[in-house]
Amino acid sequence: MVRAHGSKAVEPSSLRRTCLLSWLVASLVVAAALTGHAADQGWYPHEGGLLKYRVQIRFGEEPADTMPDGWKFGRVSAVATDAAGDVYVFQRGKKAEPIVVFDAKGKYLRSWGRGMFGNPHGMRVDREGHVWITDNGDHQVMKFTRDGKLLLTLGKKKQAGTTPDTFNRPTDIAFAPTGEFYVSDGYGNSRVVKFSSEGKYLLDWGKPGRKPGEFNTPHSIAVDSTGTVYVSDRENNRIQIFDANGKFLRAWTHLGATQNIFITPKDEVWVITHRNNIENLTYDTLAGRIMRIDPASGKILGAMESPGHWIHVTPKNEIFIGSLTGNVFRWYPGWLDKGLGAEEGLTPANP
Repeated sequence: MVRAHGSKAVEPSSLRRTCLLSWLVASLVVAAALTGHAADQGWYPHEGGLLKYRVQIRFGEEPADTMPDGWKFGRVSAVATDAAGDVYVFQRGKKAEPIVVFDAKGKYLRSWGRGMFGNPHGMRVDREGHVWITDNGDHQVMKFTRDGKLLLTLGKKKQAGTTPDTFNRPTDIAFAPTGEFYVSDGYGNSRVVKFSSEGKYLLDWGKPGRKPGEFNTPHSIAVDSTGTVYVSDRENNRIQIFDANGKFLRAWTHLGATQNIFITPKDEVWVITHRNNIENLTYDTLAGRIMRIDPASGKILGAMESPGHWIHVTPKNEIFIGSLTGNVFRWYPGWLDKGLGAEEGLTPANP
């Protein structure tokens, strides 16, 4: 029997061969798609290459806890160091004072701040060694000496606002090379506020939204040596970059939901970030990555995994991370080329 197929007659056997060939092609396409999907499930490389660091997981608490008896970190919101190498920890637990200071090796030195803060959030140390904090519970920014003497308070305690003399849950502070400083304001507001070196209000910019110059949780702020301002627009999954007076310059949208930005005196840009804002919120900062970024292009120069809410990089290239898990992580350069002992792993080349 001969069947018509278009303008030609096709034998049943030819039709079967055509159908079989189509089925084989379709099967190969599906197999290739599945193979590609399986490959996608493997380990991704570290963006820009692996940052080869080792870690001290509980800086200040291990191997020898030198804090007063019974003291323990709660959620650590921020960490910073000064020129002498002292390490300042800003934490939310009730079993220690909110600001705890250690030497570079983790020995307890001093502490202060009990009863002073609504909810500890950000901490920075300026060029003169003053310690600045942002309190997003009481809507204030404070400046201390390295020994804890209060020098300046901005904002009205427990009074949220959007005026020149109020904040609404401020998050971070950054210092310009001219001496002026900026506050990211923050959880309740969607703006950046600029002050003179004496703390006089100069200007502000930003409002809620997704357009350039608009914010959804400006969570961190940093300034480079040229005065360029970098703002983590966390819930919009981007970092926005401005000139000194708030003019939008560009945005980086490839770094995810950045928790915190740190820029060294040499203009090395470091971030602690998450894939996106929903992952960050779902994992409660646990699935983070430390990244080093080229400031000119935004290119990722290296990365490694770390939980974290706050990042600080020292002149010795140590990375301190304040983590809401209740830890201060001290990352230091170094990489194991073998296991730690006969019973603690072989070299990576030996399964």
